[in-house]
Amino acid sequence: MAKVAARVLLTAHLFASGSGRRSAPNRDDEPPKTTSHLLPLPIPPRPRIVSKFSIRSVVAAARRPARGGSLGKRGGPCRAARSPAAAEGVGGEEERKEGRRRSSGGGVKGRAAHGHHAGVACLLVAVICLSCAAAAAARSPAARLHRHLKRFNKPAVKSIESPDGDIIDCVHISHQPAFDHPYLKNHTIQMRPNYHPEGLYDESKTNVASTSSGEKPKVQLWHQNGRCPEGTVPIRRTKKDDLLRASSMRRYGRKRHTTANPMSVNPTMLNEGGHQHAIAYVQGDKYYGAKATINVWEPKIEQPNEFSLSQLWILGGSFGEDLNSIEAGWQVSPDLYGDNNTRLFTYWTSDAYQATGCYNMLCSGFVQINSEIAMGASIFPTSSYSGSQYDISILIWKDPKEGNWWMQFGKDYVLGYWPSFLFSYLADSASMIEWGGEVVNSQPDGVHTSTQMGSGHFPEEGFSKASYFKNIQVVDSTNNLKAPKGLGTFTEQSNCYDVQNSNNGDWGTYFYYGGPGRSSNCQ
Repeated sequence: MAKVAARVLLTAHLFASGSGRRSAPNRDDEPPKTTSHLLPLPIPPRPRIVSKFSIRSVVAAARRPARGGSLGKRGGPCRAARSPAAAEGVGGEEERKEGRRRSSGGGVKGRAAHGHHAGVACLLVAVICLSCAAAAAARSPAARLHRHLKRFNKPAVKSIESPDGDIIDCVHISHQPAFDHPYLKNHTIQMRPNYHPEGLYDESKTNVASTSSGEKPKVQLWHQNGRCPEGTVPIRRTKKDDLLRASSMRRYGRKRHTTANPMSVNPTMLNEGGHQHAIAYVQGDKYYGAKATINVWEPKIEQPNEFSLSQLWILGGSFGEDLNSIEAGWQVSPDLYGDNNTRLFTYWTSDAYQATGCYNMLCSGFVQINSEIAMGASIFPTSSYSGSQYDISILIWKDPKEGNWWMQFGKDYVLGYWPSFLFSYLADSASMIEWGGEVVNSQPDGVHTSTQMGSGHFPEEGFSKASYFKNIQVVDSTNNLKAPKGLGTFTEQSNCYDVQNSNNGDWGTYFYYGGPGRSSNCQ
C-alpha cells in the first residue's frame, strides 16, 4: 500500500507542476496472475467507511482555488505551492513586483490552473486514505466474522427456534452448502438411493413413520416447535458465539489434524495423542457399509475443549495423510455447540482431517435430501441410569449403481449422501469398519480427564447402566447386511474406558463400552 501511495503522490506532483502527462501502460506494472483455489473463495462484503470527509466534500474542495492548507492543517499536503525564492523568504522588491504583475493579468489564470492541480492532488490523497481505510476494515475481525457467517448460513424459507436455543433454518434444497463445491455446481440431486442393502427391511417402509395418534415422532428437540416444509432441508444456524469460541474461524467445524502412531500396538487404530477410544472393529476385507443401533446418553464433559462421542467409522486408505473417513453418531461437544446437549452428527475427510471435510453441514460435501432431521441438532430424549433407555439406528452404505455413500437415520429417514468424488479410497470400498466411543483427554492439571464415555459407567454394569451398540452389521460386496466376522476390540486404557463384546439372538452382535475417565484406578 505504501508503494501505491508513493506512486499516486508522484502523479499528483506532476499534475501540480503542469507537466503531468498520461503515459502508455507498462506491462511490468500489471498485477501478477494468481492460480485459483479448488474451492471458490467468498466475496467479502463492501465495508461501510465512516470518514471525517465525504467524497462530496473532497470533490468540492478540489474545485475551490487552493489557499494554504485546504484539508485542515496549514502546511499540509494540499498547501498551495510557492516559488522557491518565496519559500525561502528571500527575493526583495523585484520579486514582489513580479508577483503583483502576475496577479493582475495572466496571473489570475495561472493561479486558477495552479489551484486546480493542487485540488487534484488533494483528491488523490483523499482517495488513498479512503482506500487504506477500506482495506483495513475488510481485514478487521468483525469483517472476517461477517464473511464466515454469510458462508455458513444460507437464506432461509422458514426459521424455527428450538427449546434449547438453536435456530433451525429451513433452506431450499438447491441452496444448501453442498452446492458451494465447484464439482456440484450443475449437480442433479439424487432424491433417493437406487438400492437399499438386502436384509434391512421392505423399501416401502422408508417413509416417515407415525405414532398411534398419526403424529410424526419427535426425535429431535426442535421438532417440538415446528417442522420444515417439503423442498427444504433443516440446517442448524451458526451464530457469532459459535465462531468466537473456536480456536480459529478458518478451522471452525473441522477436527484437528491427527494421524495414527505407526508404532502402536495396533497400528490400524486412531491412536492420536489426546484422544482415547473403546471400540469394536473389523478389517481385512472390502466393506460397502455398516449399521448399528446406539444407546443414547448425555455424558459429562470436564473441559470445554473436550468432547465425548459414540459413532461408527467407515474407513479407507492408510492411517497416514491419505485417510478417508465417513463418521456418524451422537456427540457432546461444548466447544462446537456451546452446550452439553447430546446431538446427532456426521463427519467426513479424504486427507486425515487436514484440509477436507467437516462436521455436519459446515462445508460443501454432504448432500441432504431430508426435511425432517437436522445435522447437529439435539437428540430427544436421552437415557437415564437405571431408568428409561433410548437408542438410535444409523446405516451408511454405498449405492451399487451411483457409487455415492448414503446415510439413513432409523427406519424412517433417508438423510442424504456423500458423492463418491469426494474420496479416493472410499470411491471404491472401505477397508475397515469401527464402532464405539471416543473422548478427548486434554489432561487438565496434568491428570486424566473426568470426561465420561457412553453412560460414564463400565461395561460390566450391563443394561440400563452401561452404554451399548447392538445389531452391528456390515454391507458386503453383494449389497447384503451381515454380522461382522473376526470382530476385534481395542482401548488405550481399560481402567479409564473399556469395551466388552458378545452375541445373542435379539441383539445380534453387540458390545457394552464406556467409563468414567479419571478415578482412583485412572490417573
